[in-house]
Amino acid sequence: MKAHGGRVAVIGALGLAAVTLAAVPAFAKGGVDISAQRTAHVGETYRVTGHGNDDAAPYLRICLENRTGGKAWQQLSCGSVVAAGTEAQDVARIKAAHSGIVEYRAVVYGLTSPTDRHPVRERTSGLATVSIR
Repeated sequence: MKAHGGRVAVIGALGLAAVTLAAVPAFAKGGVDISAQRTAHVGETYRVTGHGNDDAAPYLRICLENRTGGKAWQQLSCGSVVAAGTEAQDVARIKAAHSGIVEYRAVVYGLTSPTDRHPVRERTSGLATVSIR
């Protein structure tokens, strides 16, 4: 009887472990970064670069967004659509029009096909801040 009870306990423990592992969510791997120079002068052209990847979608596209004075984010530019496993990137050249602080971020979008008209936001970078003097 002891041997039978021990087997039931082991089988029960294995079953519980299998259910627990199946319930753990899978997380997509990837990341997104943005870079820009810290200061620029009015009239100067500077560069903002975003790059990233994500394995949650078969195709990716990265876009750069900017805002000033805490206003709403505006899309500045977008890079080309690339297949997953390839790093998406976008480079914007911006001419500083007036003084102030400009914030930038990069957003990685997932697409189901190269021509998908309804991309899904997958990841957003931290901020890159440029002080225009």
